[in-house]
Amino acid sequence: MTDPDQAIDWQGGAISCSGCPHDPRPAGRCQPLHACVLDRYAKRVDRFFRWNPQVAKDYLQHPYFEVRACAARYADIFHLPPLMDDPDETVRWSVAQRLPHRHLLRMIHDPHREVRIRVASRLGERDLPAMMNDPDYYVRLVVARRLPVSFLPLMMADADVEVRRAVALRIAPEWLGRMLADSDSGVRMEVVLRLPAAALPALARDPDWRIRYEVAARGSREALLPLLEDGDAEVRSLAWERLGGSAPFRDAQQGEERIWE
Repeated sequence: MTDPDQAIDWQGGAISCSGCPHDPRPAGRCQPLHACVLDRYAKRVDRFFRWNPQVAKDYLQHPYFEVRACAARYADIFHLPPLMDDPDETVRWSVAQRLPHRHLLRMIHDPHREVRIRVASRLGERDLPAMMNDPDYYVRLVVARRLPVSFLPLMMADADVEVRRAVALRIAPEWLGRMLADSDSGVRMEVVLRLPAAALPALARDPDWRIRYEVAARGSREALLPLLEDGDAEVRSLAWERLGGSAPFRDAQQGEERIWE
């Protein structure tokens, strides 16, 4: 294994400052084993360009991908568009962080998910719908968190649970009822937390006790009455507590009668 305390270039050879095309050492703008464009370690290359950003554009075609990726972080953005088609995803990811928005649309179908995630996090809102059907769930999750609310109904039936939960958190109130039939209880829970109390009676028979508990916590009398016979003791108890003794009820689950006064 290569010793990180050795000055080794990207091809495995020893680094010689005499072969460097730059001589910034007298000005303190490079330092062997710390800031060197010839070094194989990306942190040292990055530090060199941080100290010498004016030369970054000269390394955008370097054969070592780490040098190109680091140079792309510091070069003028006008030099970056050709790197959108770089063969290495690390370089394209660096480019996607800095490209002007007008160029990002060209990268929405990049073959690497990390690049598309970066694109989705920076793309203008009006262009985000183009990524709603991305094959990667996390790209779609980023889209769902940033997409204009008016487009969210188009993602209500996304195949991924986390994406649908993100939709449920942001979708306009008039669409929440459509998501009550979601197969995942976590999605339904996000919906319930946003529903007004008047809409809760419809969920008194939900198969998930957490949702029924929320109904018991906020629902009207109409929603509470069915919960007095709920299969979960905590739900029944909360329903009784909120009814405040408005009616006697025999707890069939516990075999006892509770009469509130």
